[in-house]
Amino acid sequence: MEQKNLTATVTEFVLLGLTQSPELQRFLFIIFSIVYLTTWLGNFIIITTVIFNHQLHTPMYFLLANLAFIDISDSTVSVPKMLLGLLSQHKTISYNECILQMFFFHFIAGAMVFLLVVMAADRYVAIHKPLQYLTLMNRGVCVGLVAGTWMGGLAHSAIQIGLVLQLPFCGSNVLDNFYCDIPQVVKLACTDTYLFELLMVSQSGVLAIIIFILLLISYTIILVKIRTHLKEGKRKALSTCGTQIMVLCLIFIPFIFIYARPFRKFPIDKVVSVLYTVITPMLNPIIYTLRNTEMKKAIRRLMSRILFSGREMKT
Repeated sequence: MEQKNLTATVTEFVLLGLTQSPELQRFLFIIFSIVYLTTWLGNFIIITTVIFNHQLHTPMYFLLANLAFIDISDSTVSVPKMLLGLLSQHKTISYNECILQMFFFHFIAGAMVFLLVVMAADRYVAIHKPLQYLTLMNRGVCVGLVAGTWMGGLAHSAIQIGLVLQLPFCGSNVLDNFYCDIPQVVKLACTDTYLFELLMVSQSGVLAIIIFILLLISYTIILVKIRTHLKEGKRKALSTCGTQIMVLCLIFIPFIFIYARPFRKFPIDKVVSVLYTVITPMLNPIIYTLRNTEMKKAIRRLMSRILFSGREMKT
């Protein structure tokens, strides 16, 4: 790939993608197309099941449906562009598209982090205040909390992108990645970015570490409470909390690896990026449905209803 050294302001970026091998590109296109379709299907089934099954109209499943929507949105920001790049040897993205991609990526990622905090709080209230749970976590509170997660994600992304827009880009325009992300873009700025990187690491990486540790502590407290005090529904509560801890690790560990360190390139960076932009949004619905008996039963009932309705229409 020929690198462009521009003397004027950069108007587009060249994405090197995952590989330069045409054969491997075609193979990865097939694999990631299946993953992307599975992500949409799995999360869409969760959302649809929660909407149409009145037994799942509870705070926990309302939050789960919102997480499924975030997973779909998260993968849609980066995966379609990656798939298009795998079909072409010349991968470019305009400066404005790059900024928009970074904005929505961090907007959705921020909302996801805050939603995971809300989901942990929901489990805490459910275990520690079971008799007041539905009163404390009523519909208005749940809607307000979810709206707050999106506002938090918007504020996080606006700060990040506002800082990026202050940087001049007038040199190399080659990004060694399959999508635009702040660590790679910042390194192309034709100015000293040390202070900027310090702000970004503290605003994203350090904050993610703190939230991750606090969430692990809160779930530990919840698990201790379940084991020592809860008599009814212990297995279901343990399974629910275990599932949410698995999702926490899938989301936070790759995120911390990328954003809680100086913006330096490591060989494993692309693998980690694929993990949290492509794979994790697909795994979340699988983890939740496989470990949740109530959700599995609701999905089977919904599928049976759809199939039965289809047969009636044919006859």
